[in-house]
Amino acid sequence: MHCPFCRHPDSRVIDSRTSDDGLSIRRRRQCPQCGGRFTTVETASLNIIKRSGVIEPFSREKVMSGVRKACQGRPVTEADLALLAQRVEETVRQTGASQIDANEIGLAILGPLRDLDEVAYLRFASVYQAFDSLDDFEAAIEQLRIDHARGAQDPGVTDDRE
Repeated sequence: MHCPFCRHPDSRVIDSRTSDDGLSIRRRRQCPQCGGRFTTVETASLNIIKRSGVIEPFSREKVMSGVRKACQGRPVTEADLALLAQRVEETVRQTGASQIDANEIGLAILGPLRDLDEVAYLRFASVYQAFDSLDDFEAAIEQLRIDHARGAQDPGVTDDRE
């Protein structure tokens, strides 16, 4: 790590701490040449492989943007969207892979979105899963009803599709 003050090619780590979200590490460093102190933030990279084959870095903002469209007119706040995007990122990072297909991101969105707002879930799923008939909607709605009935019988049961 080059010193930002004198460009010396080395620095010494004085302190390391995980950041608030637990996904990055903050390090306080000191330059042995000039004595200047500075902070670096380290994160593990996570890349998305799009259908076209293009690889780009994961973006919570892109997740929020895609879900925001499905939530239009629904009682969903920006804070809700930010929390959903964080849950999606945590789910994807737990796979341990540094590159993941865009399709997997969509699958990771479905569970938390369903918990957040079922209408938004149906909207997103209809586009993401390419519903092409009323039967597809009916099947999705029927599955939601079954899951509601199951949850009403045993509120401690959770859906493990996330």
